[in-house]
Amino acid sequence: MRPSGREFNALRTVSIETGFSRHAEGSALIRMGSTEVLCTASVEGRVPPFMRGQSEGWVTAEYGMLPRATHTRGEREAARGKQSGRTQEIQRLIGRSLRAVVDRKAMGEMTVTLDCDVLNADGGTRCAAITGAYVAMVLAFRKLREKNVLKSMPTLGQVAAVSCGIFQGNPVLDLDYAEDCVADADANFILTAAGGIVEIQATAEKSTFDERALNVLLGLARQGTAELFAAQKLALAS
Repeated sequence: MRPSGREFNALRTVSIETGFSRHAEGSALIRMGSTEVLCTASVEGRVPPFMRGQSEGWVTAEYGMLPRATHTRGEREAARGKQSGRTQEIQRLIGRSLRAVVDRKAMGEMTVTLDCDVLNADGGTRCAAITGAYVAMVLAFRKLREKNVLKSMPTLGQVAAVSCGIFQGNPVLDLDYAEDCVADADANFILTAAGGIVEIQATAEKSTFDERALNVLLGLARQGTAELFAAQKLALAS
C-alpha cells in the first residue's frame, strides 16, 4: 500500500494554471499533489556571449526553493552567496529538457529564461518544473508570434517529466516525498510526446535493480507523461 493510497500506476492530481504571473511573457503554476512550482518565461532580445553571431536563440533555466517549501526552513542560497550543487544540476537539466523541443534557429538571437520557483515541495519538484516550464515557454513564444517578433512557432514538440521508483519492492509512478525518502531506487524520466527520451536519471538508493525493472519504470513513465502531455494541452487551450 502506498502512503497516499494511490494505485502503483497513478499520478497525483495534476493541474496547470496559466497567466499566474502578471508581468512575465509566459507563466504557469503547476500542482502535482502537494508539490507546487511557479514557472515563468522571460524574453530578452540578446543571447549569451558564446552564442553571438550564430543566428540562434538560447533557452535556459533557473531553479530555486522558497525557504519554507519544505518541512523546515531552508536558508536562501542568496544569503550563502552561492548556489548548491543540487540547484545547479536541476536548472541545467531543465534547460537541456526545454532545448530538446525547440528549433533555436527559428528563434533568432533571443534568450528565453525559465524561472522555476518551488512554492511547496512534496517530491518530484524537478519533474514538475520541467512540465510547467514547457507551458510557460510556449505561452511566451505565442506572445512573440502575435507581435510578429517570430515568423513561426519554434517549438518542435512537447516535453514533460515524471519520477518513478521502486518502493517496498514494487515499481510505482510519481513518487511523493514519503516514498522518495525511503525508496529502494528512484528515477526521473524526461520524455517527448513523440516518444523520444531526453534524459533518464536513475539511482539505486537501497538496492540495485536490473534492466527489466528499468524497462518497467520506463513503461510507467510513458503512461504518466501521456497524462501530463494532455494536461499541458488543456492548459494551453484555455
